[in-house]
Amino acid sequence: MAETTNGSALSSEPPSALPKGFRSAEQGWPELHRIPHPPRRLPLLGDVLGASRTKPLQDSVRHARRLGPIFRRKAFNKEFVFVWGGALSADLADETRFAKHVGLGIANLRPVVGDALFTAYNHEPNWQLAHDVLAPGFSREAMEGYHGMMLDVAGRLTDHWDRAAMAGRTVDVPGDMTKLTLETIARTGFGHDFGSFERSRPHPFVTAMVGTLAHAQRLNTVPAAFLLRASARRNEADIAYLNRTVDDLVRERRRGSGGTGDLLDRMLQTAHPETGERLSPENVRRQVITFLVAGHETTSGALSFALYYLARHPDVAARARAEVDRVWGDAELPAYDQVAKLRYVRRVLDESLRLWPTAPAFAREAREDTVLAGEHPMRRGAWALVLTPMLHRDPEVWGADAERFDPDRFDPKAVRSRPPHTFKPFGTGARACIGRQFALHEATLILGLLLRRYALRPDPDYRLRVTERLTLMPDGLRLGVDRRTEAISDDLRAAAAPS
Repeated sequence: MAETTNGSALSSEPPSALPKGFRSAEQGWPELHRIPHPPRRLPLLGDVLGASRTKPLQDSVRHARRLGPIFRRKAFNKEFVFVWGGALSADLADETRFAKHVGLGIANLRPVVGDALFTAYNHEPNWQLAHDVLAPGFSREAMEGYHGMMLDVAGRLTDHWDRAAMAGRTVDVPGDMTKLTLETIARTGFGHDFGSFERSRPHPFVTAMVGTLAHAQRLNTVPAAFLLRASARRNEADIAYLNRTVDDLVRERRRGSGGTGDLLDRMLQTAHPETGERLSPENVRRQVITFLVAGHETTSGALSFALYYLARHPDVAARARAEVDRVWGDAELPAYDQVAKLRYVRRVLDESLRLWPTAPAFAREAREDTVLAGEHPMRRGAWALVLTPMLHRDPEVWGADAERFDPDRFDPKAVRSRPPHTFKPFGTGARACIGRQFALHEATLILGLLLRRYALRPDPDYRLRVTERLTLMPDGLRLGVDRRTEAISDDLRAAAAPS
């Protein structure tokens, strides 16, 4: 989901004092030659041999395995430094020396949402205003208010899956999770219903959103933007559609009697508690688009990966299902507090996010001249991209079996034994995800509901493919779903007991 703001020392500096625009690595790393890069680098073109335009993140993961915990890649005179080693990443998490860097991929989204929470530069004032106004919308009290609406949307999903189960059809997991999470953030945040489950095709908002994310990623893979003229025209149309949709939503709210204290109400009615300043209409539009896009895209991916692993590991699914039955008991629907008691289900979700963090990288920049982990000098403004899927696979942190799916890695004792800053699916520091608790509650609730209601059948011929559109999502994942009729046995109930 969207990121929070960074109350850093950088934000007090005048914008003119900050390095601006894209800064290739040679501008900020005095000893760049010590950092390895892929072989067969070409003059002018860089490390393009064998590169994939559609899967640049997975390309970087492949290079990371060969080149080690810090490496660099160059494409068309743009040089990037990647970091994934646990010690290096932990050093970059030091908020006194490093801040969020709006990297190239995120900067490419600024034509869509400008200086919204996720895309704002550290010196821009609107994100601090928006954060302070919106943060109460993610308090415990607010979350309890969202719980009932989450259950309502989940009911539309289970109705859809019940019909598939009766007809013997498989379900489109990523597609259905996208419908679910879009409707959830639209209902809870903005009182709007896109009618996703009543449509045979994705809602045009989703199509436009995917188009803007894909265009932002394409811009990273070409030497000059003019090479993407056709894509740019489609992107302009997609942005115009997103703007019209949100403008209509806001106009409808202004004409009515108001919502129920949701995020949109806060954007329109709440003044900053200290300055009395309110969000401008343009800022409101940008924040709404940010929450609608980021608030459903990453969560739908997280749920899809978790369901993939649950279907592939029936022993894990049985243990998680037994926990749901034990904790929720005979209640037809769980209360808000019962969701947090699904500790093993949460471990399943965390382990899925470890292997496939749906927001797969975040960038950090040096506040002042410094030395990364006592080894690599960095000038002020120099930045590095933390490659989260590799950080989450660092064998020095996670062991030699880091590729293996094992939810017990998130047993409390195992978590305490690991160094800090080694699990970062929501980013790091003051600008980590503002909606983290919203996403975790939603995802844990949905997994619990689906495990309780269905047995999941994988396609034995399916091999996990991951599609990239700045975020990650399983590609082509379909599962069979059967309504549960069997009782949970005593031994499974015992297996689900708290450890």
